[in-house]
Parts: sequence; structure tokens; C-alpha cells
Amino acid sequence: MASASSAILPFPSVLTRWEPCLLSKAAFTKRFNALRFVPRSTLSDNSGLLQAAKHTVDSYVRSGMVVGFGAGHASGLAIHYLGQQLKAGTLKDIIGIPTCVGSASEAATAGILLEPYEGSLEIHLAFSDADVIEEDTLSVVIGRRKMMGDESIIHEKTILGAAETLVFIVGENRYKSGLDGSIPVLIQPLNWMETAEEIDDLFLGDAEVWRRPSIGHADPLGGDFPMVTKEGYNVLDVIFTSPIISLAEIANSLDQVDGVVEHGVICRRPCTAVIATENGLRVIDNKLMLEAGSP
Repeated sequence: MASASSAILPFPSVLTRWEPCLLSKAAFTKRFNALRFVPRSTLSDNSGLLQAAKHTVDSYVRSGMVVGFGAGHASGLAIHYLGQQLKAGTLKDIIGIPTCVGSASEAATAGILLEPYEGSLEIHLAFSDADVIEEDTLSVVIGRRKMMGDESIIHEKTILGAAETLVFIVGENRYKSGLDGSIPVLIQPLNWMETAEEIDDLFLGDAEVWRRPSIGHADPLGGDFPMVTKEGYNVLDVIFTSPIISLAEIANSLDQVDGVVEHGVICRRPCTAVIATENGLRVIDNKLMLEAGSP
């Protein structure tokens, strides 16, 4: 797998011309995977995550856009700031498409016009938090947190996947290689135990498989009240005890299991990560790497 350049380029970055006949894929990735840096000196005294949210709105949102609002703290900060820009007249005619009740509430409080998602609606931009982002590929995991109200991994992935431009806003502790932790998997409730056993066999020795409870004590069976999503599915948490080498490979394996409806991995998707660090913001883009054919 090709990796992103570890060098920090000036902001804005200037990309030189690629000569395909002269560069290998590895050299191309090292040289052109877009990574920009906004020095801390250019930022205010507010938290880094707030600055990442503001940067996302200032850099990617334009008047007249339809914008998908993801779930999470950083997304809430971006929604609030977007509302401020609308009130100030810096932006206008924004329509928000919330992925969950939390982002809908934030947007309503910020005075942003909302519409429900319909498949024919063009979404120009979507931004969201991520539970973790895989270095180099920008594959992400969503859905680890406890779901509230009408939250749905299926609905969230549908809106994020429909956006022309996708941005994830995270702190640097969520951008890493050698990932661990859980991946949520939605499964059919009928014969759910057989599905769980197949997944357990698939990752034998590397992960534990627990059914997520809605309330009360968690155990491998989901406790007395296993979670049922609004679509009627159970949620398995595949908890990796060994480092995850590739989220894309995990996603491919899960997609082959009978009874699996959806999971929390988003991979092989052109996107940008705006990462709040101690020294400023890192802005990483994987589009050129995907165009180069990296897995």
C-alpha cells in the first residue's frame, strides 16, 4: 500500500507537474499526496478542534450549497460556526441535510434551513467527525459511540457517500496507523448468532465479537436488552485486540458475510481530513492517491 508523505508542506501547497512515465506509484504518492499545514501562529486562542471546524466551513462551504451535517462534537462546532456566517451575511442560501437528530438539533439552533435527504437531491459537501482515520488511505470508522434517538449508520453513510466533497474533522489522536478498537457491524436479527460466529471465525485471534446492548450491562449476547436499530437490525461490535493492518480489507471481508447489512467502515472514498494538532491544522487529501490506483 502506498503511504502518504510524512513531510509538512507550506500552506498553501504548490504541486508540480506529474510525469507518469518518470515516477513510480510510490514516488507519486510520496510527492503528491496533498498535505497542508496551517501554523498555530495564524490561529486564535480557541481550541484546535474549533479552528478545524472553522477552517472546514471557510475553505469548503460556498453560498447556495446543499451541505450534509455529520454527527459528533467537531461537526456541531462547524454547524454552529456556519450558522454564525449565515447570520453575518458571509454565506447565504445554505440547505443542511442532517445525518442524525443531534446534527439536526444543532442546525435548527443555528438557524440553518434543513431538508430531509432524498436520493435525487444533490449534496455538494458533507462534513463529519470520525471515530478514527487510517493514515495514508483516510479510511475511517464511524458508529462506535452509543446511538441515540433515530441515529443510523446506514443513513449517515448514505448521506456522506452521496456528497461531491467529503471532509472529516478530527483531533490528531484519531489519525493513526495500526488501528485498534471496535468496528460496528449491522446484521439481520434472524440467526444473528450464526452471523456473529462467522465473523468471530473470520477474525479468530484478532478480535472479539459482542452484540451491542441498548441499556444495561454489555456481554457477548447483548445483555437483556440488545440494541435494535430503527431499521430493525442488531449491532455487533467487532473489537480488535490486534492492530488492524487495513480497514479496506476488513470491510471487504465483512461484506462477504451472509447476514451483514452494513458496517462502520468508509474506505476507498475521495475525502479530506482536517486534523487539529498541537502545532496547528494538518489538511490531508487522498484524491490523488486514489487516482494513482493505491489500494
